[in-house]
Amino acid sequence: MIIPKRIHVLDTAVDCINITDALKYVDQHIRTGNKAGTILAVNPEKIYALRQSRFLRDFFTKAAILIPDGIGIVFAMRIKGYRLERVAGADLMQQICAQAENRGYRIFIYGATEGVNRGAAERLRERHPAIKIVGRANGYVKDEDMDALVAQINESKAEILFVALGSPRQEEWMSKYLDQLESVKICQGIGGTLDTIVGTVKRAPLFMQRLNLEWFYRLLQQPTRVRRQVKLLQFVWEVGVDLLKPLIRSSHK
Repeated sequence: MIIPKRIHVLDTAVDCINITDALKYVDQHIRTGNKAGTILAVNPEKIYALRQSRFLRDFFTKAAILIPDGIGIVFAMRIKGYRLERVAGADLMQQICAQAENRGYRIFIYGATEGVNRGAAERLRERHPAIKIVGRANGYVKDEDMDALVAQINESKAEILFVALGSPRQEEWMSKYLDQLESVKICQGIGGTLDTIVGTVKRAPLFMQRLNLEWFYRLLQQPTRVRRQVKLLQFVWEVGVDLLKPLIRSSHK
């Protein structure tokens, strides 16, 4: 079983894992795992969200895989000597779907609006004709209907569950209901990935993704994200200070 090395970037855990090993873990855990393993994404913005929420901190600590989903996280890990590439949650989700088609694994998709959820399922079936999407539900299920949703997932015998509720809703849902799911072995929180699949939210062109400029493309598309980018500047500052701490200590000896 692949067990990735878990390190800390500032005060947040993240795994030293690439997309190939993440897919191997998914495959192995579906075949041999005895309970659902969660896949969650770590980026600079998430670090600050975790600082504000004890629940999120604890839940992330228990995750099976914490993927380095922000280029800032990847650079910080490289500074520590780990030569890794970014593992975008949206890319991993779609690679899992491709693997599931080949392995015959059953998938359930929960979250987003009805139109986006249905459209994403249709697009995935177009891309992967043999994929087994055995159930889906939009993200507007009422609390009083949640038991019925859990029953629907169990009846589907899905081994893979994608939860697209956004953070922290998707983590709260997993924490509350994952133990009630009988067949699910892998549960990935995918945020707005379904919107990128149907095209309501555009991802950066491939050349910008390769240049690690997807964050900049998203800022151009949504200028209101500028406030969120302030967190990135704060993150860079903190990583720099953290890097200098050993030098400062040695100078005082």
